[in-house]
Amino acid sequence: MPTPKQMEKLAFSAGRQTRPAESSEAPGELAPEYWEAILNDPRVAAEASGGAVQMKRLSEIKQYVLRVSCRRCDRIVEMQKADAVRMYGSKALWKDVGQRLLDNTCQQRTGRHEEDGCWPVYDRP
Repeated sequence: MPTPKQMEKLAFSAGRQTRPAESSEAPGELAPEYWEAILNDPRVAAEASGGAVQMKRLSEIKQYVLRVSCRRCDRIVEMQKADAVRMYGSKALWKDVGQRLLDNTCQQRTGRHEEDGCWPVYDRP
């Protein structure tokens, strides 16, 4: 096994540096390429253009099965679109319907309004 001094010598002779190059960025800053990749992500563009499924009315959603899950308790609730329209009306927002479905069967009750309830994630089946 070579010693650390021998490894530095080998790395220098191979044209590599043993220590990472100092960056002009502050330690907490992210590279501009990172932000560029995030802003060019097609999922972000779909959300910004109103493609978010939770903000659509039930009559605008094309899927037959609607699914909402909870970030807090990992529960998943599915409902057929026809049943949701029958119960809540075709003009109801999926966001409101999904929140009601989760709240009706919520298992995480603490008694405090801020902590009670589920945290919905609106999935596309």
